[in-house]
Amino acid sequence: MKLSALEIKQQNFAKSLRGYDVAEVQSFLNLVSNEWEHLSNRCREQDREIQRLNEKLQHYQKVEEALHDTLQTAKESAEQRINSSKQEAQNRIAKAELEAEKIVNESQQRRQSIRQSIQRLLERRHEIIRGMESYLELATESLESFRRDDHSTFSLPREDAEDIPEAKNGAGAEEKKRKPRTTSHVPGAEDLDDLIDDMDD
Repeated sequence: MKLSALEIKQQNFAKSLRGYDVAEVQSFLNLVSNEWEHLSNRCREQDREIQRLNEKLQHYQKVEEALHDTLQTAKESAEQRINSSKQEAQNRIAKAELEAEKIVNESQQRRQSIRQSIQRLLERRHEIIRGMESYLELATESLESFRRDDHSTFSLPREDAEDIPEAKNGAGAEEKKRKPRTTSHVPGAEDLDDLIDDMDD
């Protein structure tokens, strides 16, 4: 049963011969009514406060949910960016390793090619040196043979030298000196030509 302060104040009791004092009862009812009114007002204020707090709580809950969703979205976005950055870094590292390996292979191939070219040049140098040495040996032998004149090719017989007068000797000697003599082919000349042709190549 719900009572109001006014109902408490206006409450009437049946009178009897040996009943309670009317004044005391009325005073008590007034006290109870006032207290009841005070408590009712306080309850209403507390209800309003509870309502206000509930509204704040709902607002904070919504804010919390929004923050939670934002943080979750930010976390997922950060994870995606981190994964994407890691993948990109791995791709770049793999690409750099491939390029480095390619550069190393090309450098090794070029080094091998240069080494082979140097080796061929050194071999060619040795061949030229051997050819020149061979030619010089043949030319030296030919020069020594030409100088020795083992067959007396470049000297007159004694009897022919005695028959020529000294007066005519000058002109005759000059003519003989000027007259080209047929000599043997110098050994090693054909090797020199071949060597020169090889050097031109």
